[in-house]
Amino acid sequence: MSARDRARGALERLVRASGFERFLISASALLLSIAIGFVIVLVAGRMTSCSTAATTYVGVGFCYDPIGVYEKLFLGAFGDFLADPLNGNVATTLAETTVLLFTGVAVALAFRAGVFNIGAQGQLVLGALATAVVVGAVAPLVAGFGVVTTVVLVAFGLLVGALTGGAYGALPGALKAYADANEVITTIMLNFVATSVALFLVGDPNWFKDTESVANQTVPLPDVALFPTALFRARDDFSLIALAVGLLTLVGVWLLLTRTSFGYDLRTSGLQAQAAEYGGVDAKRTIVSSMALSGALAGVGGAVYVLMILGNFQTGVPSYGFDGITVSILAGNNPLGVAAAALLFGVLKSGSIVVQVGSNVPPELVGVLRGLIILFVAMPEFFRMIGRRVVGPVAGDGAPMATDGGVGGGDDE
Repeated sequence: MSARDRARGALERLVRASGFERFLISASALLLSIAIGFVIVLVAGRMTSCSTAATTYVGVGFCYDPIGVYEKLFLGAFGDFLADPLNGNVATTLAETTVLLFTGVAVALAFRAGVFNIGAQGQLVLGALATAVVVGAVAPLVAGFGVVTTVVLVAFGLLVGALTGGAYGALPGALKAYADANEVITTIMLNFVATSVALFLVGDPNWFKDTESVANQTVPLPDVALFPTALFRARDDFSLIALAVGLLTLVGVWLLLTRTSFGYDLRTSGLQAQAAEYGGVDAKRTIVSSMALSGALAGVGGAVYVLMILGNFQTGVPSYGFDGITVSILAGNNPLGVAAAALLFGVLKSGSIVVQVGSNVPPELVGVLRGLIILFVAMPEFFRMIGRRVVGPVAGDGAPMATDGGVGGGDDE
């Protein structure tokens, strides 16, 4: 058997892996990444100098303690959970998770349609900016109605973010559908365009810059226009209501993909575009609509970022859109799986802060450990995605092909 046949066989085996087997693969990859990171921390600890060794193995002292680092990385994200389940570390972890729910499912939906939306970051940035500006303008008009004002403004802000992100996402979709432009290139370029436009608009006092601040930001929104911080403290910048909206969005996207004809068109186009078109699916319309919907979800993520975390728009938005790509791959492009993947990402991001603050480990080393975990856990699903494109859906994949090129029953994930 040639190397090519063996590689194809390995891909087919990976594509056919059951859900339990995929869980075991991911768990094994996680343990392997921790083991490699353990060695890296020890080696880094021998390459630096310290007055007292943090740990000793076989009589050799090391400046960094890998066990302590991993303890802070995974458990630090939850703080002293038993004493105070609503502590600030938990709030930070859940706030990061909430925004990633939207960007992760945005990328996943586009992937399921066979389109690579690398532009979630730009769609999130413009969605956030539009939400901050429009809600700030409308808030004085509906002030004075208490809870009703909050409900109206938050819902309106999410709608503004969705429309803005959706419109910006539809642009590369239309370019791909009607001009055969590569969506990877266009979405990457549009990320830079969005960031530059946002910088110009909030850096110029003639547009949306807060003239009372030296920073490039819009004026703060009134508290009545922000997500209520139920149970958690206001300074923790997290809202259980926003998290609930994110989880309901995942369920809604899952139902859309699995229970509607539109979702069927998206999935069949993602599996075999030519066969789907032969079966009556409008390929161009599907591309544009999937990108618009993907952009709308990312735009809502931007709105949540403004209405829950910042309270206004500031330049230098964290890379939630790019992180959403990894979240989607970790989740196998399954909308429901995005919740677990986003939580893992949130734990690692929050835990990294705890490690940097509570130890002498350099932040670059913490970034390496976090990157190792993400890389090792994501790679099996990444190769599975490639395998499905190379070998196509195979028997046992849960996606038997129908005669029209669609999925003949069962879930295609």
